[in-house]
Amino acid sequence: MEDIAKALELKNELDNLRPIDKEKEAIIMQKFRLDWNYHSNHLEGNTLTYGETKALILFGITAQGKPLKDTLEITGHNEAINWVLVMIKGERPLTENFIRELHTLLLKESYEVDAITPDGKPTKKKITVGSYKITANHVKTKTGEIFYFATPEETPAKMYDLLNWFNQKIKETDVNPIFLAAEFHYKFIRIHPFDDGNGRTARILMNFILMQLGFPPVIIKTEDKANYFAALQMADAGNIETFINYIAQNLVRSLEIMIAGAKGENIEEDDDLDKEIALLEQKLKIIESTKVLKSHKSSAELFQNSILPFILTYTEMMSKFEKLYSSCEFEIFGDNFNYLTKEDFLQNFKADEIDNLVLNKIKIYYIFSMLKQTGFEEVKYENYISIIFDANSCKIKNFSDTTTWEVLYDSILTKTEIDKIVKSEVKRHKEFIEQKIAEKENK
Repeated sequence: MEDIAKALELKNELDNLRPIDKEKEAIIMQKFRLDWNYHSNHLEGNTLTYGETKALILFGITAQGKPLKDTLEITGHNEAINWVLVMIKGERPLTENFIRELHTLLLKESYEVDAITPDGKPTKKKITVGSYKITANHVKTKTGEIFYFATPEETPAKMYDLLNWFNQKIKETDVNPIFLAAEFHYKFIRIHPFDDGNGRTARILMNFILMQLGFPPVIIKTEDKANYFAALQMADAGNIETFINYIAQNLVRSLEIMIAGAKGENIEEDDDLDKEIALLEQKLKIIESTKVLKSHKSSAELFQNSILPFILTYTEMMSKFEKLYSSCEFEIFGDNFNYLTKEDFLQNFKADEIDNLVLNKIKIYYIFSMLKQTGFEEVKYENYISIIFDANSCKIKNFSDTTTWEVLYDSILTKTEIDKIVKSEVKRHKEFIEQKIAEKENK
């Protein structure tokens, strides 16, 4: 257990440097957050590079040619990390409700994935966020054996027992934080309580425990994926010490980075430059490759196959809020069309008109005024969507947010992707109303 002893020794060194200068600590935590988002998602198959992850988190720039699902995974994971950092400052205890809230932030919205029935037939499986699994999620190993996690029926009791175990352990005066965090990670994975996102949730919870106890987060690097899973498999075989020691090894690296940052030293790692070089190499390849650029044909096809379905879904969902308000204004316009009501647009906009459209920019305004309740007459909610057809891609942007959704001219927004974007707009509107209600209740 040499690595565990070293980690505890470095923790003492870090404590002696505290309090850390706020700006230095912000730089350190930004590096950890970027690395954590990139590696934890990449371990699960996300295709965004480190540079693309950084551009998305810091500047809201989405990667061209990458699945929308991958962008949503990164943004959801980053929101979950930021939430956890706030919870640590507030000293919030670890509970089942905490874990379900975390899972909801991580995956954002429920969705469907391809699955296989027990008799080998393809099917669809609904992934429900923030709720324990309702179907078995056992896996087949390389040898063809079935590795069994907790059944849906067992899961609530096992999660209750896990939190009881944790809350008893953390009160012990001689508890080893590294043992506690690593063992919680493993016990959580053995239950596999959710239909999806269990690995990412386990790593966030492990780091929540470590950070609550004054340690930096552990970053499991994607290039070390084989060793990470091998250590978990050793634990499955009864040797959990190997997994705990593996976590300690990675914790040593995080502690060394945090100590260097606290001292004002360079915290960039050798492979950080490799990541940036790889990003530059990729960008050069993209420039060399043949791309579908904007033309009358490509923009018309993109509009018909992706943008129009998005607009129809968006207007349908946003119109559900109209019953809550006394007044609702709507306008959608482009270079050669303008509709002042949703009904006019739906009734008069014909698919055969698409070939005659000039597609540069489409704007959609929704203004909801005066909630139908005494005391809420001054409430107004504005939603402004801009759809821009530029030379390389089409961008969907909400001006109350920094996120831009990008669609290439040779791609199509799937129904799932459209639903994700629209649901994010619906969620923002719901949260706005809830905030106004909370403000009134607190007066």
